[in-house]
Formats: sequence, structure tokens, C-alpha cells
Amino acid sequence: MLKIGYFADGIWSHNAFKIIASDPNMQICFICVRRGSDDKILAKFAADYGIELFRDCDINSPQFLAMITKFNCDIFVSMSFDQIFKPQIIDLAPLGAINCHAGALPFYRGRNILNWALINDEKSFGITVHYIDEGIDTGDIILQRHYPISDNDDYNTLLEVAHTQCGVILHDALKMILSGKFKPIKQSSIDKYGFYCSQRRNGDEMIKWDQSSREIFNFIRAITHPGPLARAVLNGKEMKIKQAIYHPNAPSYKCINGAVVGLSQNGFWVKCSDKALEIVKFEYDGKIKIGDRFELYN
Repeated sequence: MLKIGYFADGIWSHNAFKIIASDPNMQICFICVRRGSDDKILAKFAADYGIELFRDCDINSPQFLAMITKFNCDIFVSMSFDQIFKPQIIDLAPLGAINCHAGALPFYRGRNILNWALINDEKSFGITVHYIDEGIDTGDIILQRHYPISDNDDYNTLLEVAHTQCGVILHDALKMILSGKFKPIKQSSIDKYGFYCSQRRNGDEMIKWDQSSREIFNFIRAITHPGPLARAVLNGKEMKIKQAIYHPNAPSYKCINGAVVGLSQNGFWVKCSDKALEIVKFEYDGKIKIGDRFELYN
């Protein structure tokens, strides 16, 4: 029986909980949610399964370590948790601590990974289960899988895949640990550099029309619902852009970047640095006509 301390938040953790809790060889001994979390689903799981629930805790404090020592957990699992695991808590579990990360480590460490994968025009994204060490997303890899990205995908469709598959791959990794029949992979053996992605902030949603049509297409789909939506200003009014269509065979030519250069059945065309991009889903309180220009954002 693998005894687990579960540090979790959100839908990713809900799906994973159901899979792990249904495994007769695994037991979730306690749940620790994010500080200030109002995750009613995890709270209900805790009540239904008779599992102790912790919240608003400093997980590295002597007080918290004393509270969880009684559970004699074999391993700690982090799924969308927001605190750093320091050596004193990692060392408390004989099998250490692991994390499930929606990125293909050693690349895409850090925050807002699915958004950045789309912005970078990746053709796939990864989910990685790795050991937690003193760094951030730097521990040895237990299991990693890749999932394709097509031009029909956006932030929402990638989230749907990740919400389901994170639980599956986490459970598979726990089974590997329980069996002892695996060899962790050092991230440096994949790439000695890797890279981190920074957290996106307010203001990052503004479109820069001096980029290529492909770059702007990727940007729009990267932060569509449930993200903040790409923004642009036309005739002094803000527009929220939900979807664009990239036309690879459209001609490249010189013109004013950000100019509305055509109307279509579903929307309108805007000139980018190379060619025009068709905007098909948007929110805007005003009329759009050929010759209008979006304000250039720098």
C-alpha cells in the first residue's frame, strides 16, 4: 500500500484524486489545499472519504511537519499546488515528493505553460511527472508523455486534454514508483539548458500588429477562453478577439500593419507584418470598415 500526502488544487487535482482513490494499492492520507483556496470539490472528497483536510498552512513550518508526521506517508504528491517544497518536508517521506507539470521538462519550466506552448507554435505539448528537488521544475523525470497540437487547437482544447491526462500520467507514475521498476531520467541528459517561462500578467493580452500573421494567430488562440482574450484598440474602443483563421496561402505584401484590409462573411481581415489575418470571433461595440487602423501596441 502506497500512502500518499496530497497537495492539490483545481480540476487537475479532482480528476487525479478519483483515479488514485480508486486504486486499492494506494491511499490518500491527507489533502492540503492552496492557501486561501475555496476548493469545495476537494473539501467534499475529504469529507466523503474521511480524509483530513489542511488549508492555509505553511507546509515547511515545524507546526505543519508535526501535524503530518502521524500519517507516516510514503510519498508526497503535488498537483497544481503553489508552495515550494523545502528539504525538511521532502525528507519526511521515504520516497520523497513528486510533482505533475503540464510541460515537457526540461523545457517549459515555470508558469502558464500551455499558453506559451501555443505562442511558440509548438506541434505538441508535454506532461511530466518528476521528483521535487531544491530547484523549480528541475527534478529527475519519472514519466513524460507528449500530446499533439494542431491549428484547430487553442488554450481551451489543450486544457481539456491536460485536465484529463495529468491524472492518468500521475497515477501511472505512482504505479511505477510502487513497483520500483523504473530509472529516473536526469533533465540534463535531455538538454543541459532547458528553459523557464514567466507568468503572464495584465497587459500581456495586447496584440502587436507588427508581428507575422502566424505569430498573431498563435497569440490569439493561446489566450482565448478561459484566458483573458487577446485585445486590440480600434477607433478608440477596445476589441476582444476570440478567434482568428490563419491562411497559409494568403499573399505576403507591404502595407500598414494593423490596417483593416477587407471584410469577410464571418468578420474582417487585418494586415500583419507579412500577410493578412482573418478575425472571425470578437467582441466590439462599433462598426468596422476597410481602411480602419488598429492602434499599434509596443
